[in-house]
Amino acid sequence: MSSDPWGRVDETGTVYVRTSEGEQVVGSWQAGTPEEALAYFERKYEGLVVEIGLLERRVRTTDLSAKDAQTAIEHLRTQVDEHHAVGDLAALRVRLDKLVSTVDSRREERKVQKAKQADEARTAKDALVTEAEQLAQSDQWRSAGERLRALVDIWKGLPRLDRKSDDELWHRFSHARSAFSKRRKAHFAALDAQREDARKAKEKLVAEAESLSKSTDWGPTAARYRELMDSWKAAGRAQRESEDDLWNRFRGAQDVFFAARGEVFAERDAEQIENLKLKEELAVEAEKLVPVTDLKAARAAFRSLNERWEAIGHVPRDARPKVEGRMHTVERAIQEAEEGEWRRTNPEARARAAGLTGQLQAAVDKLRAQVDAARAAGNNAKADKLARELEGRQALLDQALKGLEEFGG
Repeated sequence: MSSDPWGRVDETGTVYVRTSEGEQVVGSWQAGTPEEALAYFERKYEGLVVEIGLLERRVRTTDLSAKDAQTAIEHLRTQVDEHHAVGDLAALRVRLDKLVSTVDSRREERKVQKAKQADEARTAKDALVTEAEQLAQSDQWRSAGERLRALVDIWKGLPRLDRKSDDELWHRFSHARSAFSKRRKAHFAALDAQREDARKAKEKLVAEAESLSKSTDWGPTAARYRELMDSWKAAGRAQRESEDDLWNRFRGAQDVFFAARGEVFAERDAEQIENLKLKEELAVEAEKLVPVTDLKAARAAFRSLNERWEAIGHVPRDARPKVEGRMHTVERAIQEAEEGEWRRTNPEARARAAGLTGQLQAAVDKLRAQVDAARAAGNNAKADKLARELEGRQALLDQALKGLEEFGG
């Protein structure tokens, strides 16, 4: 008979393993010595140790599913429970029990993780649906369309939810895309119709522009071309292939008319340039009247200059404001001299100015006396306040006296 701490072989070749419940039969060995029998079943035990170690590592380091792990544990537990190995079977059961706890813990962790991922996926898909529904109302056809296509790719990369939730969100998402697509098609269909209307309208504008190109009625025709241009802009754009051709014809007709008008106006401009030189000479003569020293003579001289001015005729339009402005400046100077003369010779205005000056002088004298009295009484605060008021009244008096001087003293 042979034995070791975990098993023995009796004289009949029966192999036993020692457990906490007592000895259990492992098997029968007739092919060799008892030592060989124990060694054989000890190797089977070592095999179980290796398998359990491998399973522990897989559970710890890989994404082995809980179901597969539990199946592997049960398979190993059956081998341990069948007592076909010699060794510390109780230790193996402890390790298997611990593995069960680990798998259960991992199962709960994965359950929580899966729930978290589902929540995150739901939140992400809710956000995609919300954005898609907002984009469905956009008129930025290109950028919104590109963004909706990008949202589809993002959606495909997200985990699926439960079927009901996923289907509901996808239905809203798909509906938003369809609504946008429908609006975009309707928009471009309407745009095509508008462009066709624009083409027809511009065909009529081109026909009229071409009919006017030989006109010599310069003013009304130029005005009509401006109206046609306004109508052209208001008509909108035609299809690209038509727009350029129509514009070239429209612009070409205008060019013919304005080129002919330009030749005529060039002759007129030469005459107007000569007129400008004459008016500039008159402006120089008029400016010599300023400052006005003899109002009557200045008025008569300016009247004579103005009659000669009117007889000269038109000057170039861009030069007109400057040269006319010079004459207006002289005219205003003469008018101001007339107004000054009138004020100096107006007895009522002089009387009003003198009366105001007298009132202000009296007020100043009174305040000055009050300031002196307050100083004498030692009431500097009151004196300072009155002095400030005196300063303001004195300024008004100075202004009134200056105005009175304009009336001759």
